[in-house]
Amino acid sequence: MKFVVSMGVAAFALAGLSVAFAADPDKTPQKYDIAKRASEIDPRVKEHPEIDFLLADKQGKALDLQRAVVDTRVPSRGKLVIWLMGHSPGISDRVSSYGMHYIQVHYANKWFGGLSKDVLNDGSSLGKLRLEAATGEDHSPIANIPTPDGIAERAHQFVRWLAKNHPAGKWDQFLAADGKGLRWDLVTVAGSSHGSTIAARFAIHQKVDRVVMFCGPRDQTENWQGFPSATPPERFFGFSHVLDGGWTGHHYCRSWEMLGLNKFGPIVNVETSRAPFGNTRRLTTDWNVMNDAKRAHGVVVPGSASPKGPDGKLLHEEVWKYLFTHPVAETGAAVAKDPSCKVPPLPGK
Repeated sequence: MKFVVSMGVAAFALAGLSVAFAADPDKTPQKYDIAKRASEIDPRVKEHPEIDFLLADKQGKALDLQRAVVDTRVPSRGKLVIWLMGHSPGISDRVSSYGMHYIQVHYANKWFGGLSKDVLNDGSSLGKLRLEAATGEDHSPIANIPTPDGIAERAHQFVRWLAKNHPAGKWDQFLAADGKGLRWDLVTVAGSSHGSTIAARFAIHQKVDRVVMFCGPRDQTENWQGFPSATPPERFFGFSHVLDGGWTGHHYCRSWEMLGLNKFGPIVNVETSRAPFGNTRRLTTDWNVMNDAKRAHGVVVPGSASPKGPDGKLLHEEVWKYLFTHPVAETGAAVAKDPSCKVPPLPGK
């Protein structure tokens, strides 16, 4: 077990840190960055090579390492963010500074490369596979992902482990009283690209507190975005660059409209507006990326590619805080659907 502890401007790593030291929230409030393998937390965890769902690479490097971050110096909002991509210090640093807990879980996120064009375009297989990867329930004939290997149970077991081994973080508040899962009403599911797509697909199936979608959702050949949603639509927040191929291809605007986000305000360019952005749920940027679509795809997530001012400070800080903390009850006025966004007629569910 590894804890990385930040205190003020100092940061240092402690190997073999005792639970007793970490458990004292009164004497040493601090920022904790905790790493633990899923297979060490839950012995039921397995590999699924058929979809490149592995625990280690050929060199023996762990692929199932999961991360948790909480800053006990910051007043807690009592919210948990589950990040559905590789660990993102840019995201974890910010949400922990907002008083939120953060975990990143390992899940089957490499199966696109092995799917045939027929499957990719058959109208339903991607959504079913995403839902199976999220829930560990049988939704897709393409893969067989048991419950312990789905996102929901991986997150549940990780939070259980954190509650036991890191009580200073007060992770137990996110565990359901019956011990059978998480308090999903306190959870934000978030991701970028395919991570945002699986976050949205899961939130339609399972009611959560909020969904944050960077450069997504995709699945432009499917219709699950228009299914009746367990999570109310005003709880979905999206942010994309207008030169991202998913935007120029109408994938994101299509998903946003199918999710019903035009009911809560127009698409707002964050470069010409300030928080709270008219309380909308659809944010874009046209920051100069030198016509590089790949750069545009990642520029909306906090990191080295993010827009910076002359002083070197990142310019989208208020955007990221808005996405994760804006009150869901505060919404913009409904607008008509964008006629330039290509949304095909929806077939039956």
